[in-house]
Amino acid sequence: MKVVILAGGFGTRISEESHLKPKPMIEIGDQPILWHIMKLYSYYGFNEFIICAGYKQHIIKEYFYNYALHKSDITFNFKDDNKMVVHNNVSEPWSVTVVDTGLNTMTGGRIKRIQKYIDNETFLLTYGDGVSDVNITELVNFHKKMNHIATITAVQPGGRFGILELNPDNQINSFREKSKEDGGWINGGFMVLEPKVFDFINDDSTIFEKDPLEKIARIGELDAFTHDGFWQCMDTMRDKDYLERLLRENKASWKVWDKE
Repeated sequence: MKVVILAGGFGTRISEESHLKPKPMIEIGDQPILWHIMKLYSYYGFNEFIICAGYKQHIIKEYFYNYALHKSDITFNFKDDNKMVVHNNVSEPWSVTVVDTGLNTMTGGRIKRIQKYIDNETFLLTYGDGVSDVNITELVNFHKKMNHIATITAVQPGGRFGILELNPDNQINSFREKSKEDGGWINGGFMVLEPKVFDFINDDSTIFEKDPLEKIARIGELDAFTHDGFWQCMDTMRDKDYLERLLRENKASWKVWDKE
């Protein structure tokens, strides 16, 4: 099952750093938040990634192109035809496809543009700016049990975000993205989608969180996997500083791969 990560936006609310790089490439500790997200999926055995890039997409491509180089010990032999020897190569079991999905494309349009890489299979989708300790295996099993078009991970971070209305069977009756209401469950990303979801996306101007998810909710095909553990997006410098502090204090709950 492939993992699609939305990583193409401008990140204007964290412009202190995003003017130099895409928001998913802003570092938490010594690695981009994108790497932290991928490590979570990899921990649960999902190692095929499709990155929906856009703004400064070349930085993401260059990062993965040089990934093994930066993770290994290297000997540069300039007297022998500039030969490079890689020692104790430390890398990940990842297959990463970085797709330029356009500079001004909306979230739905970015998803539509990577359809050819999905092969008509169920796939995972999340945002490139949020970390969590959500159990991906349990999420996928829940999606299979509900047998609907889409499952999103619902979290309760407070009043900054929009509201999901859930019925007792964990079906979503309505989807309202980023309203001004306080409390309640919100879309935390970490979604599981059936390929039928592409039928609900028109073009580059489609915002995935509006028309597609609203329509899927209205026909009773959108479910919520409720997660009451750690979840945090990196929307502002304040969020970045908070994640950095958790990392320094060894309280980075999302780093499940370090807990064994």
